[in-house]
Amino acid sequence: MSDKPAPAPLGPTPAQPASPRYRRALASSLGPFKRERFPYRKFITALALGGAGGSLFYYFSLPLAWMLGPMTFCTIGALLKAPIAAPSIVRPPMIIIIGVLLGSGFRPDLMGHLADWIPTLLGLVLFVAVSAVLCITYFRVVAGFDWVTAYFSGMPGGLVVMTVLGEERGGDGGMIALVHAARILLVVMTLPFLVEWLSGETITSGTGSAGAGTPFIEGAFWFLVSAVLGVIIGRLFRFPSPEMIGPMTVSAAIHLSGVTHFVPPYGLVIAAQLVLGTVIGCRFRSTPAATVLKVMLLSLGSTVILLTVTYGFAYTIGHFTRFDALALMLAYSPGGLTEMSLVALSLQVEVAFVATHHIARILIVLITSNAAFGLISRLRKRKT
Repeated sequence: MSDKPAPAPLGPTPAQPASPRYRRALASSLGPFKRERFPYRKFITALALGGAGGSLFYYFSLPLAWMLGPMTFCTIGALLKAPIAAPSIVRPPMIIIIGVLLGSGFRPDLMGHLADWIPTLLGLVLFVAVSAVLCITYFRVVAGFDWVTAYFSGMPGGLVVMTVLGEERGGDGGMIALVHAARILLVVMTLPFLVEWLSGETITSGTGSAGAGTPFIEGAFWFLVSAVLGVIIGRLFRFPSPEMIGPMTVSAAIHLSGVTHFVPPYGLVIAAQLVLGTVIGCRFRSTPAATVLKVMLLSLGSTVILLTVTYGFAYTIGHFTRFDALALMLAYSPGGLTEMSLVALSLQVEVAFVATHHIARILIVLITSNAAFGLISRLRKRKT
């Protein structure tokens, strides 16, 4: 037998099958969207219901129509056990879009104003402390929660982080998640109307106007760069809410450099708001209506406390600084980063100012909540 290698085949070689590792990665990424795992029919029904709510809110010129409308209709549908569902896996892509949009609100002249924000950021630390003490006391005394559940229910931080930390410490994770979901829902549904009433201005489904003349290809290129690179950076550095803060950071850096002034297309932003509102409303789908109504009533009390504290801090700090009280209300309000930033965008309030304060609030709670919990727990043990 000859030891010569076989001659190379003439013509194109057949495509090589994908490596097992690649196939496993692809199957893993697409797995949640398989027909047996993803409730397509219920999701489409939820989007249709959310679209009807958004259209109705838009028709009557209600604030943040394409988010509050779907949120309201899907919450009602969830309580009535309508056949709707919105899996959380659809949320991150929408959050990425909003993150890129919010980053476009950072202008090149912003850097000169950062030092002016120091007093309001210091005030935010005190705001978080006061809000936490009042809400923890409320959930412990009025709601009758156990100490751990009351603590993590009353901290004005992110839903996921507070739920995880609360469960690790022995609290009722389901109740903590419900309380924070209800807080976000109630704050987002009430604050825009309060802001409209106080300011006399109409809040629309804002998307920003700067960058409207950017060529489509250029805008699409920078959008993809901001989205993809932002998610990679957000996860690499373990940002809180990496799908939001990562793309927002990259988009902000690009806009601060003055390279481009693009904004995501209007239709894309509306679609993102529609999906986000639908997801928030569907959170209550698997919870008994009686439990949801009970939590809503309890959360209504904590929401009144939070908005009162927000109002007091905003007008007090606004009196001693150059910042408008409405901008401070949006910056301090314990609603979602996404939702409050969208309200700021609609009112042409400095989005960077509002977003930075919300990120700071999340970080303050994230850094201090565990340490404060440990300290208070030790003091409680000494007393007993």
